[in-house]
Amino acid sequence: MANFCKISFPGSDFVPITVESHQNLSEHLTIQNSPVLFGCRTGICGTCLVEVIGDIPPPQPDEQEMLETLALKNPNARLACQLDLTANIAIQTLEK
Repeated sequence: MANFCKISFPGSDFVPITVESHQNLSEHLTIQNSPVLFGCRTGICGTCLVEVIGDIPPPQPDEQEMLETLALKNPNARLACQLDLTANIAIQTLEK
């Protein structure tokens, strides 16, 4: 049986969504259901930089390199297109 994760967007008018664990978030978030914008969806453009509140696996080396460039001082910063969902999380967009 699949596990599901709830993604909420505090500070916005967007309603929480639920997706299966280990799904690619960029395939489930659209401009209609989230404040997160996507560009390349491969982790190299930084468009989907967000702050994540919740328990998620650490970033892979390529994502970590981008985060050090885009949001060095924010330990909760992640690229939404690179998240491996394993638990309920809250996402807030970050100003670049």
